[in-house]
Amino acid sequence: MPSRDRPGARLVLADDDPDDRLFMRRALEENGIADELCTVEDGEELLELLRREGRYAGHEGALPGLILLDLNMPRMGGRAVLREMKSDPDLRRIPVVVLTASEAEQDVIDSYDLGAGAFVTKPVRFDELVETLRRVGDFWLEAACLPQ
Repeated sequence: MPSRDRPGARLVLADDDPDDRLFMRRALEENGIADELCTVEDGEELLELLRREGRYAGHEGALPGLILLDLNMPRMGGRAVLREMKSDPDLRRIPVVVLTASEAEQDVIDSYDLGAGAFVTKPVRFDELVETLRRVGDFWLEAACLPQ
């Protein structure tokens, strides 16, 4: 059965830019993979969601099957999120794709060193974003075997 049909296939997008969140949501919708999309504005909110703390206390449902994570966000950025997730036994197996505007080699190295499953630079053009997210979805939600 494709991962997209599994209960844990829910996506979480963590990005501080409201325009980027909107464009990524639309691109995911174009690919038919936005039904279970949840968006958060920064790393602190993402960790609250994953740990069911703060405004997400009492929130039920499976942990996400994939996180799309921006690196540079206020309050808590992507690097700190990766550190926290990879040190947490309940969160460390959730695949994280860093999806960022950065093309800096050090950001790529840091992301993989901190446990990211992939590093993808956000395309500027919408049609390229649609194609990039299709490829990400095809691999992580269809081809990859993920823990439940």
